[in-house]
Amino acid sequence: MILPGATLGMLGGGQLGRMFTSAARTLGYRVMVLDPDPLSPAGEIADVHLRADYLDPVSLLRMGRECAAITTEFENVPAQTLRTLALHCPVKPGAEAVEIAQNRVAEKTW
Repeated sequence: MILPGATLGMLGGGQLGRMFTSAARTLGYRVMVLDPDPLSPAGEIADVHLRADYLDPVSLLRMGRECAAITTEFENVPAQTLRTLALHCPVKPGAEAVEIAQNRVAEKTW
């Protein structure tokens, strides 16, 4: 169980990420968003907004060390990003699920 006060990670900072961030903060969680857009909607209200590429090793290491769990806002985050983060903390969905979602042929035959 991840208790309030912990930091949750979000890959992607669009409107869905903003809704996640708002709900998490209402429940007492901190939120760290990784999104390269300096004006990302979720980044505007997150406790921490890492403005970096989804493969940036420094940002991934920071997220992995500081977040209790990490999720994605959308399916186009590089699967390697999820694999790297999963070495440090729980990541859902996992890299394999995201790879299937990124490949429409594989997704339809799964």
